[in-house]
Amino acid sequence: MHPQAPVINPASRFGEVEEYYFSKKLREIAQMQKEGKKVLNLGIGSPDLPPAPAVIQTLNEQSRRTDTHAYQSYSGLPELRRAFAEWYQKWMQVELDADTEILPLMGSKEGIMHISMTYLEAGDLVLVPDPGYPAYAAVGKLTGAEVLTYELKPELGWQADLALLEKQDLSRVKIMWLNYPNMPTGAQADSTYFEKLVALARKHRFLLVNDNPYTFILNDKPQSLLAVEGAKEVALELNSLSKAHNMAGWRVGMIAGDRQYLQQILRFKSNMDSGMFKPLQLAAVEALGQDAAWYDELNAVYRQRRVLAEEILQTLHCDFDSAQVGMFVWAKIPDNWTSAYELSDRMLEGAHVFLTPGGIFGKGGDRYVRISLCSPAATLQEAKNRIQKLTNKEQ
Repeated sequence: MHPQAPVINPASRFGEVEEYYFSKKLREIAQMQKEGKKVLNLGIGSPDLPPAPAVIQTLNEQSRRTDTHAYQSYSGLPELRRAFAEWYQKWMQVELDADTEILPLMGSKEGIMHISMTYLEAGDLVLVPDPGYPAYAAVGKLTGAEVLTYELKPELGWQADLALLEKQDLSRVKIMWLNYPNMPTGAQADSTYFEKLVALARKHRFLLVNDNPYTFILNDKPQSLLAVEGAKEVALELNSLSKAHNMAGWRVGMIAGDRQYLQQILRFKSNMDSGMFKPLQLAAVEALGQDAAWYDELNAVYRQRRVLAEEILQTLHCDFDSAQVGMFVWAKIPDNWTSAYELSDRMLEGAHVFLTPGGIFGKGGDRYVRISLCSPAATLQEAKNRIQKLTNKEQ
């Protein structure tokens, strides 16, 4: 018998931060798989398709070189920054200085931490959307800031009532998180809404940050918050190759915005990493150079899958907006379910199909479920068959 190890308590900053829902749920699903239950996971937006062949070829060729394995710049390769700048100019008509207004990241999720740690501290307020990506609130709490949620209203197209928001005391707000095209709702923001947000941030002197990784998925009109006149004075934008280029595990993203903001963020980032693997960056350059045919082919696959996802939701008598974009389908559950958690748990238990309960994204998602389009059509069809069989049995 070994003596009991001393218990070292975690830092107090973890007091209100829980383990990410998907981290816990994946363990549960893994246990079910061990028990011989074949679970179909329609919950997580992790692309199952590969990057363009030329991207993989570039990675292979560059990795075989003897001069590509050293530490790299904290600011990324000039070639990658130029590729991001050209990408924004071509597809979103936003002009960015590749030398000063783009900071490559190891995935845009780390940018949430870098921005928050650079600008937030105890006493600050951070505005996070409800429903919204849980990381915004979690990271805000880790910095010691106070999190204030703002409601996205379905009747307003999953946008905020800005007049109502402004009735609150915004004097301590330092950052307002946006995410359009929105996850989980699939809603888009028009330029008028972005203009109002920029005006709000100027008036109350806080930083807008738009998290924008879904703009190329089932969306005919890619757009950027930075396209609004004067936005760079008060706004940053995160983007990523994870979704639109099938490179989630490669961890390549970026922050775009005014040089003064990026210089401050770099002060924090440079203490956290030692640059990205050079062949990864060069492969990312190749990915960003893909033409319209790449996006068209990718979206043709997602469009086919979305039809099946909608059929699953129709089987469950859920309501959804067919105009939503992105790699998920967000749907309101019928009144016979007490919550989306109940529906999700029943489908997992009875049909071995996992659907994401919308409540993990905030109170505004309590009556919604989300289906990911990151599974082959055959998997979605099998999920539909299982759910249909279960619902027929229980009627």
